[in-house]
Amino acid sequence: MAVDKDRVEGSATNLGGKVKEGAGKLTGDEKLKNEGVADQVKGKVQNVVGSVKDALKGK
Repeated sequence: MAVDKDRVEGSATNLGGKVKEGAGKLTGDEKLKNEGVADQVKGKVQNVVGSVKDALKGK
């Protein structure tokens, strides 16, 4: 059985957020850094939703 797409997308969003946060820290861009942190939270929540869906499917 395939992994729920929310888990995959959540992981990608989380990773992208880490990159944004790092770039923001490196350049001193607080807005970019904060966007990265927000993306990480969004990605983690989406990953949890996907995990719950997988659990409900009997994974």
